[in-house]
Amino acid sequence: MREYLLTLCITAAVTYLLTGPVRKFAIVAGAMPEIRARDVHREPTPRLGGIAMFFGLCAGLLVADHLTNLSTVFEKSNEPRALLSGAALIWLIGVLDDKFEIDALIKLGGQMIAAGVMVMQGLTILWLPIPSVGNVALTQWQGTLLTVALVVITINAVNFVDGLDGLAAGMVCIASAAFFLYAYRVWVSYGIEAAAPATLFSAILMGMCLGFLPHNMHPARIFMGDSGSMLIGLVLAAGAISITGQVDPDALKLFAGSEKAAVHQTVPVYIPLLLPLTIIAIPAADLVLAIVRRTWRGQSPFAADRGHLHHRLLEIGHSHSRAVLIMYFWSALIAFGALAYSVNSASMWIVLGVVFLSFIGLVLLLLPRFTPRTPRWAEAFVPPRYRRGGAVAEPAAGTPQTAIAESESESGSEEQPRTPVAAGAGRVNGATALGARSRPLDRRKAGTSR
Repeated sequence: MREYLLTLCITAAVTYLLTGPVRKFAIVAGAMPEIRARDVHREPTPRLGGIAMFFGLCAGLLVADHLTNLSTVFEKSNEPRALLSGAALIWLIGVLDDKFEIDALIKLGGQMIAAGVMVMQGLTILWLPIPSVGNVALTQWQGTLLTVALVVITINAVNFVDGLDGLAAGMVCIASAAFFLYAYRVWVSYGIEAAAPATLFSAILMGMCLGFLPHNMHPARIFMGDSGSMLIGLVLAAGAISITGQVDPDALKLFAGSEKAAVHQTVPVYIPLLLPLTIIAIPAADLVLAIVRRTWRGQSPFAADRGHLHHRLLEIGHSHSRAVLIMYFWSALIAFGALAYSVNSASMWIVLGVVFLSFIGLVLLLLPRFTPRTPRWAEAFVPPRYRRGGAVAEPAAGTPQTAIAESESESGSEEQPRTPVAAGAGRVNGATALGARSRPLDRRKAGTSR
């Protein structure tokens, strides 16, 4: 565990320290596009944050290769090298997209090639635990197709959810934390060395996200861009493929009896790993809804819009920070709920706890729909929008215009739209608060990813 923590800290430190210089480089290189129709930030913000995350990944793998216990992962498995090869390719495609905004189909092809590179080096699904059937060995073509599909789906799920400051990095960090706990338990508690690469991948992924988050929280000073979102999506998928497709469920020896019985009993354990979209269920649901919504309208599935889940939260009335925290809450509930259920699927308290927390999450989600009203005796201490009358008194004669403006602001009236700052303007510090804003006249650029 000490070596894992050291690897995590080194990865986070390298990512954190490099993000500042990368931000300056992105501004000089012009990787700071103008505000698009679907963006929620007000000022042009530099991208290319994935550069710092990629070097953090390299630093984590380099440190782990020189540690006493983790070095055996590199000696007995080729999966770390496979991950690095696929990550380098997908990162390069993301950097080009952040700078030149390449076509979506080209990015999709690059994602498939990156997944194929990992498959060629041994990071692939060899078999699947099927309930009531047992271990089902896959042919080379079946394993390759399933691996590529899993990588592409996970990458795009993370990429789709990257729409608010700190959202993608935080949700992937939560998912990788739950993944790390399970993979570490499989490796250390049951002595299955095949789970060691997945444990290492999840620790490095946590470090990448934690190192980048301080620069990316609202208001963000830099975005990870496609170079970062596709990278962390690939690393998350690589860990799930490693432990799901190459660890024999019967090797856990959790249950006596036949292999079929063992697999049937360990289904709660392997569902979150067989389908990593269970851990990142929120991005996966967003991905599916986006595809259905766009195809129903006759649009391309890759045509971006403002209908994602985080956009809906903003429309309900949540602030930027509160929308991100709500998404964090649901991601943590699903990820750690699945983890707890995998440890003890017979406990009813786990199910009741998940149901109770889900109820709390629904209340928080719908809270802006209910306008709170303050009791009469306390109306003098709250803004006018919380009073029963809801109206703002007319300003007295001679009231300064600044006081009138402050009163209108407190009354909840809509803020007048502000013109977005043009790309390349000075004093660019990142996104600002949300509110009504003017949409650009040219909406054709809305089809590019953030």
